[in-house]
Amino acid sequence: MKSPPFEYVRARSVDEACELLSSHGEGAKLIAGGQSLVPMLAFRLLRPSWLIDVNEIAALKFVDPQPDTVRIGAGTRQCVLAKNDVIARRLPLMRQALAWVGHVQTRNRGTVGGSLVHADPSAELPLAALVLGARMKLRGKTSGQRMVAADQFFSGPMMTAIRPDECLDEIHWPVWQDARIGSAFLEVSRRHGDFAIVGAAAQVAVDESGRCTRVAFGIGGAGPAPLAFPKLAGRLVGTGLEADAVQSAVHDAAAELEPGTDTHATAAYRRHLARVLAARVLRSAYETARGRA
Repeated sequence: MKSPPFEYVRARSVDEACELLSSHGEGAKLIAGGQSLVPMLAFRLLRPSWLIDVNEIAALKFVDPQPDTVRIGAGTRQCVLAKNDVIARRLPLMRQALAWVGHVQTRNRGTVGGSLVHADPSAELPLAALVLGARMKLRGKTSGQRMVAADQFFSGPMMTAIRPDECLDEIHWPVWQDARIGSAFLEVSRRHGDFAIVGAAAQVAVDESGRCTRVAFGIGGAGPAPLAFPKLAGRLVGTGLEADAVQSAVHDAAAELEPGTDTHATAAYRRHLARVLAARVLRSAYETARGRA
């Protein structure tokens, strides 16, 4: 199918993109890699009157490591991040999540900001952002600049806290400073590269005795938005992730989900997958952390 008709303009800067968004209102959409937006246009799920191309704005493409954070421009290609040594060392969970994003072709064009703004409940990068506690830097003509935490950013399926005249400028990804850190990401889909039926992510830090000093985990694809479980993760701090403790945490996490039933899976199956995958990523992250010198 072909997309509905629209006007097209290429922005030369973030300020110009915000100006265009402000001028054209809710009828305008930004496009960068187009890996999510173009299919939605083709299926008439979106009918914008204006497309504002931000693909060539160099200021949106960067990886900037800070002492306790990695700043990443919203227009940075997913393939660039997947091959970046800084990401591999300081944000291993992101790199693991990227391996599950679509296929090589989609990662070559897709951007980190595009995936976050699209806010698919089963998408990998929104889940990683929640688990790591990323913060989104938004910019608008009238609102200026503001920071929004990941747990306040995703509000529902394909819904975020971005206002009509705002764009995602950059993402700040916290870096855990612990000496022994492990992370893991898993998902189940009909075929590799398809949309996830359910996904799970975890990051764990341990001390010299193997006791958890920090735990974070989350589940995607089993509700209107991905979820992280900081309170349940807090119950695992001080443990060696014994089976009973893990099962209790993932059971309670699954109880908080609102999975739906569709042609791919029932709600009951999604809840079951959530428990299984959450337990597996927690255990895998823990074993990786214990194995670090």
